[in-house]
Amino acid sequence: MKRKYVPDLTRQMAQCEANYARMLKLLPDLDTRDSREFQVCWQQHQVVVRLQVEERFAYTTTVLVQQQHEGVSAWLEPPSLVVRLYHDAAMAEVICLKSRRQLAGVYGYPNRDMHHPDEKAQLNDYLGEWLNQCLSHGHHNEPVYV
Repeated sequence: MKRKYVPDLTRQMAQCEANYARMLKLLPDLDTRDSREFQVCWQQHQVVVRLQVEERFAYTTTVLVQQQHEGVSAWLEPPSLVVRLYHDAAMAEVICLKSRRQLAGVYGYPNRDMHHPDEKAQLNDYLGEWLNQCLSHGHHNEPVYV
């Protein structure tokens, strides 16, 4: 019998804390600036990663993270991630894709939308990888203070 997926909350919280620190490095003026774009060279492709602030509240900020690949077919659109930054907890978590359908922490498998049991954890890992790419290989016209 297959074991039920149990999320590793310690790992997920550590990933969200690391993503929060990465976001603040990429958006040091988060309170006043609405967007920032980074040019990232990835496997001989030019990728533009855009961080767009959508909502600001006292304890949270919502940021849309989008990628634009040059020369990629329109049907193979990369996911746009909606990320919530929790300032009181110093965490950044992917809450949904651009389609605005809230992600569950765990999915049964198989399910109607064919989500992986650990879909949310995978998307937070994916966000962390792209933020790392922006920090280590991203170029911006304006200086980013780290």
